[in-house]
Amino acid sequence: MKKKLASSILLPGEDQESFRLLINLGEAIVSEERKEAKEYVLKKAKEQGVKFIRLWFTDILGFLKSFAITTEELERALEEGMGFDGSSIQGFARIDESDMVALPDPNTFQLVPWRPREYHAVARMFCDIFWPGGQVFEGDPRYVLKKNLKRAAAVGYTFYVGPELEYFYFQNSGTTQFLDHDGYFDLAPPEIATDLRRETILILEEMGIGVEYSHHEVAPSQHEIDLRYTDALTMADNVMTYRLVVKQVAQMHGVYATFMPKPVFGVNGSGMHTHMSLFKGDKNAFFDKDAPHHLSKVAKGFLAGLLKHAPEITSVTNQWVNSYKRLVPGYEAPVYLTWARRNRADLIRIPEYQPGREKATRVELRSPDPACNPYLAFSVMLAAGLEGIEKGYELPPPSEQNVYEMSPEERKERGIGTLPGSLYEAIKLTEKSELVRRALGDHVFFTFIQNKKMEWDRYRAQVTDYELKQYLPIL
Repeated sequence: MKKKLASSILLPGEDQESFRLLINLGEAIVSEERKEAKEYVLKKAKEQGVKFIRLWFTDILGFLKSFAITTEELERALEEGMGFDGSSIQGFARIDESDMVALPDPNTFQLVPWRPREYHAVARMFCDIFWPGGQVFEGDPRYVLKKNLKRAAAVGYTFYVGPELEYFYFQNSGTTQFLDHDGYFDLAPPEIATDLRRETILILEEMGIGVEYSHHEVAPSQHEIDLRYTDALTMADNVMTYRLVVKQVAQMHGVYATFMPKPVFGVNGSGMHTHMSLFKGDKNAFFDKDAPHHLSKVAKGFLAGLLKHAPEITSVTNQWVNSYKRLVPGYEAPVYLTWARRNRADLIRIPEYQPGREKATRVELRSPDPACNPYLAFSVMLAAGLEGIEKGYELPPPSEQNVYEMSPEERKERGIGTLPGSLYEAIKLTEKSELVRRALGDHVFFTFIQNKKMEWDRYRAQVTDYELKQYLPIL
């Protein structure tokens, strides 16, 4: 099933014929690699005694979807894909055009470690979604990210990301009762959560997902496992797997894990600080040994693009009503459009763990939260950064003082803007954004906005505990 390259990813001024020849060559190489990968999967499934293969994909909101096939269907699935009804999947097809095809990506084949292996092992593969005639489905979030990565590849860039996903452990899904009352980097008995993190990491590594760090976060019962930096498509797949594994391990031990951005009032919410860089071959395009902060012209343009377009991409990187309970001043949450080298109060930070080291030079966007759709979030982040590079945006000077401590007048005088304060504000900004529309494509763009408007309408009609406690005794 051959994928067609959308002409919309061509950049102005390119030799389109040369580019098409390059892409055709690339597709031939990819086709041969896919053939080898399929043979590997069939061999591996037989060797490992796999009976069931779960085919994974995501809806527009980033919820993992799955159906299972047996190994008897595996070869056909790898060749032709497997049909399914897309009419009940959020943002997919209408009832009158519901037939869709999930084509497994053989490079994502992994055993599912928490399922029994003695007799009938279980494996999983991520899928790309197509119409029955073989046309790419533009509502597939994985396709959206691939499209944006091809746009970057057209000018020689590979996009690398390293997200830090924070989450909470609670006693169960019906309460916010903590498992511990520890703080940042604390290690104190009982080490219930430490054991949960340990088991989670072992499973992730068994599934081929590299882990760099794990530790207790700032809030009680809040934790973080940092995945090893890799290309954006692999990382988006890894994020989906990571969230499932964290929840699965918690459930196996009778507790509950949540990636809800702000489950508890008065303590830090959970973020997904995302480290980003562009590479050309094995060279980090963000690095310049002679420049201030070692940031190249490319890095400065990318950073300026993120700063300028951050408000309009926020509904994608922070897509829930609850996301904006986290994005308030204090609690280490970034709300002001500033950047700095060390200050964690700013929207964008330039990490200095290894100053002057080429491979480590990157930018860190601190606003996204771990409940977003990673395929769409990485897409709009990349689009914003590329826009800054292509249009030569000027990077404002870094923030030299804590922006939280400035008065509103000081911030206004310095031209420091803010992120939207609610999902409604964020939607209105996204709705006007040509950049987001290009990055997501019309199908995802309009469907996503429609869904978020419905969510906001449902939310604003609710009577909350706050209102009952505040008003019922006095009105």
